[in-house]
Amino acid sequence: MNRRHQLSLLQTLLTLVIKNPKYLLIAVLGGGLWYGYEVTVARPAMAYMGLPQESAVPAKGQWSHVLRNDGFMLSYSESLKNPLWVTYKVGAADYIPGKRPSGFSTDWRSPAFVSHDDYTGTGYDRGHMAPNYVIASRYGRSAQLDTFKMTNITPQKPNLNQKSWQRLEELVANDFSKWFGEFWVVTGPVFDAEPKRLKSGVAIPKAFYKILLKPATAEQPAKALAFIFPQNAKANISLMKLVVSIDEVEAQTGLDFFSDLDDSIENALESSLTPEAWRLPEVANRPSRY
Repeated sequence: MNRRHQLSLLQTLLTLVIKNPKYLLIAVLGGGLWYGYEVTVARPAMAYMGLPQESAVPAKGQWSHVLRNDGFMLSYSESLKNPLWVTYKVGAADYIPGKRPSGFSTDWRSPAFVSHDDYTGTGYDRGHMAPNYVIASRYGRSAQLDTFKMTNITPQKPNLNQKSWQRLEELVANDFSKWFGEFWVVTGPVFDAEPKRLKSGVAIPKAFYKILLKPATAEQPAKALAFIFPQNAKANISLMKLVVSIDEVEAQTGLDFFSDLDDSIENALESSLTPEAWRLPEVANRPSRY
């Protein structure tokens, strides 16, 4: 839906309300029921142990809102014109991904209306946060197309997007999924207090984080693995060198992850560095596909 169609729809709805005040009551009641379902049922089901909270700068104070898509969910900052966090569950691959669309779509739910062309000629790739392949192979075609909405996109240097970042996404989709079954991912950009911007106003991250969390089972305690990738990360860097604690990700982003966990479990998980539990040393130096 383009901007003209949005304005036309809004005008139609306002006309209905003005001519028939009963529609206002219907809209208020319907909106309340929708919001209640969204906050208490839909969103919690698509995040592990609570939605990330924007508790400190640079995340705090940004004009942001939660957008739920097919297969993944995110918080989008209208002031930074970037997602702050994106979360999804990785399970078994049940679908064959379809062909990539020819371009990226503007998300009508975002007043920023960032477009495909806002990145053209900037020297930055349109970097997926919810990855095309992982989401497409787990959730199907509709979900795949959702990953090409510009609210899921952030500026990434080509050498990062196509090399070291791609290497980790491939491990998540294939090796880790095969070895560990279902687990959760939270990912997103890291910003300076006053980030540089593209001409369109899109803020340029200085780095990117990715957190993997495997919930506890009857046989195994929960385990986590976190990374921070600087924009200038070398293509062949060992992924072991990019491992950090979740505490470090929280310190750099101003986000609070997994706040619904018992404090003792949360503190232990978020301070730990256990790449061996994920068998990362076995695959940390695997070359990229591109």
